[in-house]
Amino acid sequence: MKGLVLYKIYRALSYGLSPLIRLHLRWRRFRGLEHPRRWPERLGHPSQSRYPGPLIWFHAVSLGEGMIAIPVIKQCIQKMPNLNVLVTTTTMSAFEVLSDRLPSEIIFQFSPLDTPASIHSFLHYWKPNAIVLMESELWPNLIMDASKNGIKLALLNARMSEKSFKIWSRSVVLPLISLMLSKFSLIAPLSTVQGIRFQLLQASPSIINFSGDLKYVIEDFGVNRGRKNLEDLRLQFAHKQVWLAASIHAGEEEIILGVHDALMQLQPNIMTIIVPRHPQHGRDIAKKLEKEGQSVALRSQHEKLKPGTNIYVVDTLGELRQLYTLTPIAVIGGSFLPSLSGHNISEAAAAGCAILTGSHVGHFSHMVLEMQRLNPLSVLQVSGKLELEKALIKLLTNATLLQAHRRASKEAFGLLSNDIVSNIWNLLNFHIFSRQSPKDTKDCMRNEVSSGHN
Repeated sequence: MKGLVLYKIYRALSYGLSPLIRLHLRWRRFRGLEHPRRWPERLGHPSQSRYPGPLIWFHAVSLGEGMIAIPVIKQCIQKMPNLNVLVTTTTMSAFEVLSDRLPSEIIFQFSPLDTPASIHSFLHYWKPNAIVLMESELWPNLIMDASKNGIKLALLNARMSEKSFKIWSRSVVLPLISLMLSKFSLIAPLSTVQGIRFQLLQASPSIINFSGDLKYVIEDFGVNRGRKNLEDLRLQFAHKQVWLAASIHAGEEEIILGVHDALMQLQPNIMTIIVPRHPQHGRDIAKKLEKEGQSVALRSQHEKLKPGTNIYVVDTLGELRQLYTLTPIAVIGGSFLPSLSGHNISEAAAAGCAILTGSHVGHFSHMVLEMQRLNPLSVLQVSGKLELEKALIKLLTNATLLQAHRRASKEAFGLLSNDIVSNIWNLLNFHIFSRQSPKDTKDCMRNEVSSGHN
């Protein structure tokens, strides 16, 4: 079987390169890109105890994927109170936000590298009954070793970028991805297009089930932290015309600041909130503006706004959804440069913001189209600085138009977010939990039955 031959080549390469991979991990730790104390978890070495009973492992590479897993995890715990849940992520930003905000009963670790030794060590210690991977985490050693050990696999909010799809579609590597996908019991794609891609990569149609995009149901959690400060900000912004630019990448700040300058010529009481994708980028923006003589407030400093301050830069993590409640208008970044591929617009929609985004939205294009189909006013796409400037001027000078856009986004969000978590639960229950052995699920399901399914 060609797929198995390709996997054995991958496994041999990942084994042979393991010393270099470990060296690279130490280099990342030296540069502050890995946790200073918990980095051995990346080699499959645990830092917490494994409690008796069934355990499900949820893996999400970064903060966004981790946040969309939370509602599903809560539903699983509600339905099966005796279930142990292990959550892993890869990035430091995900660790900083999620480790403090996950329910206390959930075990949090950094994910193991996809080397034979790391995966073996991790699976041998944690012994998960099922693994739920979020979005696009398809690692050969993890998938094949899990299958070899009889561990059920699910891929939720499954997606594959056009670039990755083209690579996996090549005849040289298609047998490998086909082999990997054959090991899954459930693939829940986030859109019809994504479902077709997985079928073209030879995933069995019987395991592909649609449930909706989990990005529509990201929950608030841990929002009490900083709530008073947010209310103080709301009061300080009360007499300003506020707009927010979210998830801004390097290079996009030039567009946002250019629009800000143009708006200031027409509306001197403008307040521009800039939320860069990475906190350090925010600090760099503030430093640059201060050198130019502009008055800038930095979120991490928690200072009162000074007279004449019209730019508020957010250099913290995990507050974006709450910040959306401070503004009637949200411009979603990661979409104004050709090299970028958009960001989640559903959080802004949930807050009832008028939503604008650039034209480079990548795999979020399905979300934009879904909302626009329900109401064309729900999301406004612009091609660049000039169109963004014109659109903002219209919204800021026409209260009726602004209200129509806000209402459209919130209504579209409400329609698209209905029943997604319960649909996912039903799929997991049918494809994963009900197919575990009675020994594995007896204790988990007992409370669900006795409580009338809550």
